[in-house]
Amino acid sequence: MKNIFRCKCPITSALDIVGDKWSLVLIKQILFEGKSTFKDFAESTESIATNILSTRLKMLEDFGIIDKQKLPSNRKTNIYTLTRKGLSLVPVLMELTFWSKKHVIEFNPDLNLDEKLEWAEANKEEAYENITENYIKHKQSILKTNNDE
Repeated sequence: MKNIFRCKCPITSALDIVGDKWSLVLIKQILFEGKSTFKDFAESTESIATNILSTRLKMLEDFGIIDKQKLPSNRKTNIYTLTRKGLSLVPVLMELTFWSKKHVIEFNPDLNLDEKLEWAEANKEEAYENITENYIKHKQSILKTNNDE
């Protein structure tokens, strides 16, 4: 993997990995929307081009943010799941959500904000833990289902 880092700044370096237009969207789709295949991502409402999708998935895999495995029932289909490193982005995604709720709503009044968000903002640590635990259970069920087939 070539060095993509522009400088030694930790913020800039993190943004070099997840600061593009699509990486956090893909992580959000895996974490909150249960997407796990190339087809799932390609058919999402965000409309990512397939060449960019391929590049981003490969980059996230190279940096250890996602894992890629073959479906036992269909060796042509890859399944993408978050690693521990990927799951550690839960607070980042949630803080972006809280920020959006506070500062973007005036520009996009159709934001999908529900009552759970108020609770999550008031109970951040517990919310982060719940999101992480729920994803781990979801991931285990995906992998178990696929390994059973």
